[in-house]
Amino acid sequence: MHPLHDYIANQISDRIKDRRVVVMYDKREELRPFFAEIADGRSASAGPVAVNFGKRKASLYVFDGSFLKARFAVEDMTSGDQPDNVVVYIPGLDRDAKGSLLMELEKAGTFYQQPALKQFARLVLRKRFTDIAIDEMLKSDALTYTDLAGMAQDDGGGSQGASLLKSVFGTTDTVAIITDWLGDTSYDADIQTKAAVGELRDAALAKMGLALPADATLGRARQIALRYVLVNEFRSDLGPNADLQGQVATVIKNVPEAKTSDHHKAVREVAKRLRERHSTAYVEGADKIEAELGLSREAVNGTALGSIDTFRFEEAAVVAACFDLIASEKFEQASALMGARESSFWVSRELSRKSVWAVCKLMVDLGLVSSAVDAMIAKANGNPTTWVDRYVSEKDGWYALDQAQRRLEAFLSSLDEEVDEKAKAKIRDLYENTVRRMSEGFLKALQKADWTVSGVLQQTRIWSDVVASRPVPVAYVMVDAMRFEMGHELIGRLTTRASEVQMRPALAALPSITPVGMAALLPGASATFSVVSNKDRLGASIDGTFLPDLSARQKFLKSRIPDLIDLTLDDVISMSTKALQKKVGNSKVIIIRSTEIDAAGENATTTTYARRVMDNVVEDLARCLGRLATIGIGEAVVTADHGHLFFAADRDPSMRLDTPGGDAIDLHRRCWVGRGGATPAGSVRVPGAKLGYPTDLDFAFPASTSVFKSGGDLAYHHGGTSLQEMVIPVIAVKLKVDGSAKAEKDAVVLTHDFDAVTNRIFTVHIELGAASKDLFAGARKVRPIVVSDDRPVARAAIATGADLAEGVLTLPPAVKANVGFMLTDDTVKHVRIQVLDAETDAILYVSKKDIPVRLGV
Repeated sequence: MHPLHDYIANQISDRIKDRRVVVMYDKREELRPFFAEIADGRSASAGPVAVNFGKRKASLYVFDGSFLKARFAVEDMTSGDQPDNVVVYIPGLDRDAKGSLLMELEKAGTFYQQPALKQFARLVLRKRFTDIAIDEMLKSDALTYTDLAGMAQDDGGGSQGASLLKSVFGTTDTVAIITDWLGDTSYDADIQTKAAVGELRDAALAKMGLALPADATLGRARQIALRYVLVNEFRSDLGPNADLQGQVATVIKNVPEAKTSDHHKAVREVAKRLRERHSTAYVEGADKIEAELGLSREAVNGTALGSIDTFRFEEAAVVAACFDLIASEKFEQASALMGARESSFWVSRELSRKSVWAVCKLMVDLGLVSSAVDAMIAKANGNPTTWVDRYVSEKDGWYALDQAQRRLEAFLSSLDEEVDEKAKAKIRDLYENTVRRMSEGFLKALQKADWTVSGVLQQTRIWSDVVASRPVPVAYVMVDAMRFEMGHELIGRLTTRASEVQMRPALAALPSITPVGMAALLPGASATFSVVSNKDRLGASIDGTFLPDLSARQKFLKSRIPDLIDLTLDDVISMSTKALQKKVGNSKVIIIRSTEIDAAGENATTTTYARRVMDNVVEDLARCLGRLATIGIGEAVVTADHGHLFFAADRDPSMRLDTPGGDAIDLHRRCWVGRGGATPAGSVRVPGAKLGYPTDLDFAFPASTSVFKSGGDLAYHHGGTSLQEMVIPVIAVKLKVDGSAKAEKDAVVLTHDFDAVTNRIFTVHIELGAASKDLFAGARKVRPIVVSDDRPVARAAIATGADLAEGVLTLPPAVKANVGFMLTDDTVKHVRIQVLDAETDAILYVSKKDIPVRLGV
């Protein structure tokens, strides 16, 4: 037969395959000639005849005016559980959806309301002709099945009207032809040789409404067409409030406008495909047109732009508008504006721009959380237990405010791109004001409750109630200054390393400083704990033993637990598995101390460096627990001596308060301990007895988020009564001790374009390797990390081409993702890049050699 016959036969064959019985309606009787061909001269109205629809056998019955006759004619073939293949053709009628006498057949099988014959013909003709040529061929309303069959017939001789462009581009898809011509100049010679220029002009006119000059060279025509496509996409995507001004408005108006909806649709599709298939040519062309038209951030307000970033300046204009909205505290509007740009072509191409958007999103997140917490604080009552419950709530806990602030400030600390100063100042101000209100409210609740908080685990009971009840061997990890929100993040990193994780809040002993908090974590603290002075030196006391420092606490622990092992977090991470196993031996209790957070906050010369160090500690702790599991330690408890406040470094100097004076035993920015003196404005004094200590000491704390004049900066501090300082995490972990996962060869492929790390943000390319493609049909979750001497020193912060969340990259097959790392330790001299399986920690890739770090080069 001919291509049109074969196409229609195959369409019906597919329906027979799916449902066996097909009732086909053809009101215009366009397919009578087709069914005559199928019947091959036999009368299918007298009774069913055996025919072939393609390669599928069936019985054909042609309706002759009686539905009852049609039912009886095919009843024997369709009444069984497995009916025969049957096609009933009904010419001249529409289907009666409610009263058809063939309803049973239609329900058991299917009905086929035949589309216009021309639509069938168009689909067949596309194999040989462009849409433009087909439109011309099908414009007559008098075309019959026979006419269309003749057009579809390929006589092998290049019949008149066949597309010259198809022989150049290998397709009859007009949009694809225009796209490839615009994106690739290599087609020009073939277009000229085959005299297809005229057809190309016709295609542009018919498909997009663009009349290309007859005397224009292909290069000039390409420039005109590209400008037409991009300007029309840009113009059609402008919001109703867009107001182009001056020269830009004039230049834009000089570009002809696509008139019909079909033309607009084609223009958008061409632009979209150009970005997808010819991105390099698109960037070059779009930047050139942007410069020629004088488009810039000032040309149009970012809020008036649509969801498509045709030109580079649009991305910058939108992010600037987002920052303006943040500065105006319009976080919902900023979030909505950002949401429409998540797949922006320009953002996805450049990690530096993605970094700016990431900061913008972090600011929006912080602003939204701050607004929500503010609203809840306004309704808070005077019960301190309620305040703690709201701070730690799993659903909408206030700790999320601190987590959002830490993530933002850590990101800012590694960012070299300029960030809008007004937005940054506003979001920092909002955070500080929310924390101030939170701190003042909690302190008032504490005072009203006479400094007691019922129903919350006290820090002095962590050893007796949590650690001592765990099976041995048990690791007891004491993290200096770890906030509750950091503990919450740590839980998320333990899902693959632990079979069971439980976290609860505890209330740190006051004052929330290291000598007090670390002593409160020791055995015996639940029975006899106090804060005392000895020879004008402050310390804790347990069973009459004075514990002013680490040496005293270590000696005390050894006296209570003779066979314990005392290690630092760095010891556990840096030791080999064999050395760690030998060091731990048969010890029942392994003490692990981490001082990195507090040391960075107290001693770092810049807050930016402190931010980067702190943000890496959570990953260090997760790796530490993983190392313990590999040597058979199945139980661990992770907690802290206190939390901390960490604001921007540029706080107002008026935040410094006078000290109480008197006989001062100890003075920190957030607490004073001593006797006598006066209580300065903006602070509160509480006798030690009120805090449950048998001592004659008094304690003074700033009533808000201020600090005493005691030296140091205004950014990082602790010792006071805020929720951030007092609420600490207590995490009980049952570790998986079945050994570390085996490495997988060729699981991922990682490449990079640098010989040395010269910037804090650097990019690598990651894709699934041959092993992963064979084993995993879908996406695979991996965790890219950067280490130096086995310590994580950079984190995966942003990615294009694949989703990145909490350091986990979801990598689909056949996708090369660009991953941007942020260096968190400026002091390292070399690094290695690793990729781990996010579920098992199996090593999927590791650099073969060290990569030097030369910041500033």
